[in-house]
Amino acid sequence: MTFDMENLSIPIIDLEPARTGTPEQAAQVAQEVYLAFKNVGFAYIKNHGVPQSLVDGAFEWSQKFFALSQSDKMKSPHPPYGWYQRGYSGVGREKVVQMIFDEEGIAGKRKTPDVKESYDLGNENDPRLPNIWPAEELIPGFRAHFNQFYEACAAAEDLLLRTIAIGMGLEETFFLDYHRNKTNQCRLLHYPAVEEELLRRGEAERVAAHSDFGTMTILFQDEVGGLEVEDIHEKGKFNPAPYIQGTAVVNIGDLLMRWSNDELKSTLHRVRAPPLMDSDTTRSKMTPDRYSIPYFISPDRDRVIECLPGCYGPDRPKNYEPVTTQQYVDMRLNAIY
Repeated sequence: MTFDMENLSIPIIDLEPARTGTPEQAAQVAQEVYLAFKNVGFAYIKNHGVPQSLVDGAFEWSQKFFALSQSDKMKSPHPPYGWYQRGYSGVGREKVVQMIFDEEGIAGKRKTPDVKESYDLGNENDPRLPNIWPAEELIPGFRAHFNQFYEACAAAEDLLLRTIAIGMGLEETFFLDYHRNKTNQCRLLHYPAVEEELLRRGEAERVAAHSDFGTMTILFQDEVGGLEVEDIHEKGKFNPAPYIQGTAVVNIGDLLMRWSNDELKSTLHRVRAPPLMDSDTTRSKMTPDRYSIPYFISPDRDRVIECLPGCYGPDRPKNYEPVTTQQYVDMRLNAIY
């Protein structure tokens, strides 16, 4: 599938100078990242630091897990609480909603189901949310690979947090101090084949338009397509965010937007039916299976997120009350599960 890269609305940024370049080169990249998150909320990141072999292996293991029988997948079930984001959730169990918290409103949204299944994991040393792994004999090597993958994503997280801080004119380690424990969430997503017309008519959804909850998200996606990002200049218009080899899609979340007093944008995004092939006149009525792996980054749970110095003043009031990470993230998760 081909896309017009010249008209791509999301910038592509090479992070290598932030890792190995001079301070001046690192500062230039930091400015590019800052402007991307200010003007778009998203960026394609090259040389993010997660080895391609680990990324490829993660997708292979993800496909193996979701190919298990339903009874075997249910041996590592997601608990019945939205905030406990670990383990397997079947198709229709979760419904992504955007800032809707009343039961009636959520029930209304659930009438259009999300056609996806997921498996969530996190830091092996997280005392609040122990991982719920499938048995080793069921899928040997799965746990070891994703622990390695998680550590690589955590290293990429540190580089991105340093870069964002520099771009915002903060001390390089400012955000690192808020993300010491790496209590993040890695999610394996499988969007099974579904009737294309159901998606296009809005009778079923992959994932509805939403923002992410935490500091930022590192997303790895396959070549199927379907991710769309709201145009920052035209509310309601969504632009494609296609797969680009060798990159991860990185976007900021609500907590970083709150920190910056809306200077940085936590942009709405969604997953729709894959785009039609240019030469496809006999399009199958079923969409292809789609896989993606987001790594959701949040500050340590007890840290208070409040407006940063320099982001408010006499002519720029604070838009948000202080909130702890756990209060905010739990509130959002409980609304969707």
